[in-house]
Order: sequence, then structure tokens, then C-alpha cells
Amino acid sequence: MILWLNGSLRDEREAVIPAGDHGIQYGMGLFETFRTYGGRPFLLEEHAARLRAGCAALRIRYEPDPAQIRRAAERLLAANGLADAVFRWSVSAGPAPPGLPGAEGYGRPNVLLSARPLPAAAAQPKELHLLRLRRSSPEGAVRYKSFHYMNNILGKWELAERTPSPRAEGLFLDGAGRICEGVVSNVFWVSGGTLFTPSPETGCLPGITRGAVIALAERAGIPVREGGFPFAALADADEAFVTNSVQEVAPAAALYGADGAVARRWEAAPGPVTARLTNMYREWTRTAEGAP
Repeated sequence: MILWLNGSLRDEREAVIPAGDHGIQYGMGLFETFRTYGGRPFLLEEHAARLRAGCAALRIRYEPDPAQIRRAAERLLAANGLADAVFRWSVSAGPAPPGLPGAEGYGRPNVLLSARPLPAAAAQPKELHLLRLRRSSPEGAVRYKSFHYMNNILGKWELAERTPSPRAEGLFLDGAGRICEGVVSNVFWVSGGTLFTPSPETGCLPGITRGAVIALAERAGIPVREGGFPFAALADADEAFVTNSVQEVAPAAALYGADGAVARRWEAAPGPVTARLTNMYREWTRTAEGAP
């Protein structure tokens, strides 16, 4: 594959990050995952805003430039023979002396954009499995999409040991026992016509698609409640779904407890609120790039 590194296209075998980069040494780096529709990056301004906030928190002096990344994405699509793709926009802190950095932070970050083919569309709804592993608390005031991904990987391994199903998604509780998020997704459910989702106070990632779905629900007049909720709230829900930038809005068909027992089954077809939000989201991807 051809990658974009610091403004230049490189073969993936030649795209080199120095060993002294603190992204490698200490995990000081951030990334965003977005996809294109018809060759256009979707919600790129929102991804750039989250990346900008994360760089400020990590004292990485980098100003995300959506226009530059749009051009880079176009070049990568052409270079790799792709009509559309999933992109990872990574910012590594850059080279620095050994040891923890001083207050000045990092002034020479390495910026990488990579593309991969879109996955096959999911044919069946998701199975949500409650993990025994708890979600780690954010490294700072809020959770950013950082290079610190060990908690997610351990959760993925726990899920794989439980089930080989490609439809499975692991579900984390936070340290207080409240629903937090999926291994690679945010979680929503509907009870009595109200849309519920964990708030960032649980330590969940404030996902870009999560925010888009909340905005669409508000536009549609669907009440939305963010907060800290027990597992039982999800088990009692009328319908549920998960979101991320690649899978979009993925309905859930079943919920399993940490002991592997079925806690809830939903209809095979998406519930009415899930279906409405899915249709609204897909229509949006065909007509716009920014927030609704």
C-alpha cells in the first residue's frame, strides 16, 4: 500500500518513523479514523476538531488542516486504486531526547495518513457481550483517541476467547459498574421512545458518529438522555445499536452477560428508532460533509 507521511507519498515499506519518536517510546500520539463516500471524507472537520483538542492536551504542536488531508486522501485513493476507503490519520509526538518531556512538549510531530479498503457490509445485526475486563479511566480529563490502546486490545482478546462470531462486539463497564462503550464502538439503546447513551463522564470516547447520531435524533424530535446507566438498563431496552465511523449505525440482536448467558434478544430487524436513525445517517452521507 501507498501511505502519506509528512506530505509525501511513500511505499509502506519505506514510510519510516524514527525509533526516538515519543509515539514509539511512550505512546504519545493520537489518531482519527474516517471514511469516504464517493471519494469525499465524511465529517472531516469534526475529526480534525477532536484531533486538535487532543494535540493541545498532549502538547503536540500540530494544527490539523482538513483541506490538506482531503487532498492527501484523494492522492491515496488514486495511488492505491480505491474508489472509497477507511483512513487512519495519525499524529505521533515526534523525536525527543530520552526521558519524559519537559513542559515545552513536542514541536516536530510525524503525521501519517493511511488507507485500507472498506470492509464488507455487515449482513447481520451485532451480538453485544459484556466483558469482565473494565474500561480503563482516561489518561487525562477526557478520553482521546490515543495510541494507548492496550485496554481495547485486551478486551478484543477476551471477546475472541468467548466467541468466534464476526458479529460480536465487546461491551465495557466503567470502574463504577456503569455501561461505558464497546471495544470499537459507542452504544445506544431505546426505552419508551427515549434514546439513551453513556455520557463521557463514564470514560467513553466522545465518538464522532456518536455525536452525529445524537444530533440526528434531536433533529428528529427523539428525546436523548446521556448519563451513567447500569447493565440492567440495556438489558431492559426495546432496541439497541452501536456506532462508529466505519460501521455507521449497526443494530444489536442479542445481549450477553459476562457469564455468557443471554440477557436480552431483540428482533432480527432493526427497531423503529434504529431504522429511522440509520436511514437519516445514510442519507446524510450522500448529501453532506459536515454536521447536520
